[in-house]
Amino acid sequence: MKHPPGRNGPPGTPRLPRRARRLVTAGYALLALAVVTDLASNPDVTLSPVLATAPVLASVGTRRPRVPLTTGLAATLLIVPLLGFSDSEVPLAVHMTSGFAVLAVTCVSTANVVLIATRERELLQSRSVAEAAQDTLLRPPPERVGGLRTAVRYMAAAADARVGGDLYEALATPYGTRLLVGDVRGKGLDAIATAADVLGTFREAAHVEADLATVAGRLDGAMRRRRPREEFVTAVLIGVPEGGGPAEMVNCGHLPPLLLRDGRVTEVETPVPQPPLALLELTGDVYHRRTFAFERGDLLLLYTDGVTEARDASGDFYPLAERLAGMPETTPEALLDRVVADLVAYAGSDLCDDAALLAARREA
Repeated sequence: MKHPPGRNGPPGTPRLPRRARRLVTAGYALLALAVVTDLASNPDVTLSPVLATAPVLASVGTRRPRVPLTTGLAATLLIVPLLGFSDSEVPLAVHMTSGFAVLAVTCVSTANVVLIATRERELLQSRSVAEAAQDTLLRPPPERVGGLRTAVRYMAAAADARVGGDLYEALATPYGTRLLVGDVRGKGLDAIATAADVLGTFREAAHVEADLATVAGRLDGAMRRRRPREEFVTAVLIGVPEGGGPAEMVNCGHLPPLLLRDGRVTEVETPVPQPPLALLELTGDVYHRRTFAFERGDLLLLYTDGVTEARDASGDFYPLAERLAGMPETTPEALLDRVVADLVAYAGSDLCDDAALLAARREA
């Protein structure tokens, strides 16, 4: 499994946007102008209170408490020997008031930096734990599973939403190779917990249930036991028998897989729409499977809506089927590398949701 850049370590001090940097620079310039004006003005006038802004400016964008602390102490020392001497006719009480104001603002600015840095460390730790759990759940499948050659890719939407609920699995079972791709409603630790339930149930049921629709029913049952949280999962299950023959599919409210054959791309559609996992009881029905031709040399692509809902600069959705038709790659690894590169170029590295892709080529 490959992850995109951006998941490789903790971020450092965030870089300020250009507009913010300009505003901070303007603040420093005005502060310097005030000091120069004070030194050049009459000794009975002082602008020393303006130095209280120095530690505030220094705290913008930093995660090091010593930066506003040092700046505030320097501003305090500037008031006493320099401006105090220059503004000799200003009452001492005024200079002392300015000094105390600078020290008070310094304490507040330093405390604010400490608070922000602490919160960011706690958030980073929580995300790291969640990502570790997610990576443990989403084990990369072997390159060859049964008679299939497989590959997966997982693309995180953004640095502040790196933990999602997309899931996938590929298993060799007594009933052939079985694939699963799903998408949990929501993000974060709850989504990972839900994904864990679905994957755990699938890994067990896929080995003991001969009927793929029964496997889907067991997944729905596992999800219904979590219904107090009002979660559901869209999922598609694929079964590929050993030794040839048609494949089978159960689609639980998920996007239709795409089948690539001789440069042509077709959707493997479900004749009758079926509800996501956890919502089957609302229809009073059971899941139904359908068969479809999946021949040697064919390539099947399962994906989540993070792929098809990616938008370009004009707001148009990524046309996955259309793009696939123009890609000559015939191996799962090469095809997914091409799709990911094309998707990133199309969306400008700004996905609106996590995206998972699983490609499988039938070789036996």
